[in-house]
Amino acid sequence: MSVINLIEDTFFANARYWGGLHRFLYHSGSIWTMKTGIASADLNMAWNETPLTADDSRTILSIKEDFRKAALPFWWWVFPNAKSPATIDMLAAEGFSLVASIPSMLADLSLLPDGESRDTAVTVSQVVNKEDLELWKEVSFAGFDFPVETRDQYDRFTRAFNLGPDAPQKIFLAFFNGRPAATSMLFLAEKAAGIYFVTTLAEHRKKGIGLELTQATMRFAKKACARFATLQSSPDGLRVYEQAGFREHCRVDVYSPDAA
Repeated sequence: MSVINLIEDTFFANARYWGGLHRFLYHSGSIWTMKTGIASADLNMAWNETPLTADDSRTILSIKEDFRKAALPFWWWVFPNAKSPATIDMLAAEGFSLVASIPSMLADLSLLPDGESRDTAVTVSQVVNKEDLELWKEVSFAGFDFPVETRDQYDRFTRAFNLGPDAPQKIFLAFFNGRPAATSMLFLAEKAAGIYFVTTLAEHRKKGIGLELTQATMRFAKKACARFATLQSSPDGLRVYEQAGFREHCRVDVYSPDAA
């Protein structure tokens, strides 16, 4: 399997998992949509796994209407294997505009040192109970600076997380000098693992916590027999992920129906 296929398949598997948490998952042909129920465009998604064709026009219109009725903003994600001139033209014809071209990165976990962090100020623990999940939720909500009006939606989404040992999704909380400071999430998908929800509280940034947390999450993935880790990076996180061993292999184009 190619690197790009690994990146794409891991992202798709995670998105389907999130959509399945509240049965907010739909697909028609190669087109999929999922909703988290949170009014944040990056957490409600549509994507096509192969290039769009003229037969997909009605589906695109139906998806726009479905998200409109749900009062949820969303983005349409186009990865390299799904990109074509016809795909771009069809999305433009339906009112979608390009929002960003996001780096998609991969790290070979066989190159990751097995040793634990030497930074004694930073500790990382896996969230395995509801009490710790509440703390994870508080830190991630504040770290991403979600609007206060989305709080109930965020609570419903995170309340559905399965913390059992057999769940493919694992979540982690980093502490700085004993105080909760940062979060991450890992999704195990066959050969690769996707890393998501990496954020650090504003007062704890620029202290190396994000790097320590990312590497700890990668070590967990390696112990779980994943060969690779993948993620999509914001501009702010790019340098940290490169330090952790990630390299950009492609970009995913993100379109919004409201950006025009």
